[in-house]
Amino acid sequence: MRTMPRRPLIGVMGGGDDATPAECGLAEEFGRLAAAAGWVLLCGGRPVGIMEAAARGAHAAGGLTIGVLPGREDRPGEVSAHLDIAILTGMGDARNAINALSSRVVVACPGGPGTVSEIALALKCGRPVVLLGWDAPVTVFARQVAQGRLRVAWTSAEARDQVAALVADVTAAP
Repeated sequence: MRTMPRRPLIGVMGGGDDATPAECGLAEEFGRLAAAAGWVLLCGGRPVGIMEAAARGAHAAGGLTIGVLPGREDRPGEVSAHLDIAILTGMGDARNAINALSSRVVVACPGGPGTVSEIALALKCGRPVVLLGWDAPVTVFARQVAQGRLRVAWTSAEARDQVAALVADVTAAP
C-alpha cells in the first residue's frame, strides 16, 4: 500500500542538435527549478540540446533524472551523463509516446517535428503542456519552412503546384 504520493514526472521536450544556447539555458534553469520543487525530470536522454540541458540542471540541483532513449545501447555520446536512470527502448522516434504519456505535465521548449509530436500526443491524451521559450507556438513551423521541409498554400491550386514541385524533386533525386 502506498502511503506517500508519487513524485510527479515532469517531461521536458525540445530540440536536439538545433537548440540554441538561449533555449538550452531556459531548459537548464527549468531543470534546476524542477529539482528544487521535488519533481522527477523526464527527457529524451540524449546528450544534446534541450534534453541534455534540462537533465544537467536537474541533476546539478540534486534532482532525479530519467531519460527515455531511442537506442538499445548505453554508449558514451548517445546517453547523457546527467541521467540517473536511462531507459533504452530501441524504439527510435516512437519513444515520443512514452515521453508524453509518462509525464504528468509536458514542458515543451522550441524544437522540431519530434517535439511537435510529443506536444500533440500529450494534448491528445489529456496531459497539459507548457510552452517554454517559444517566440510563438509556430516557431517550429517557421524553421521547417526555412529549411524547405514545410510549404504553405492558400488555395487548392497553390497546393497542387506545391505538391507537383515536391513530386518532381523526389523523382529527380538520385
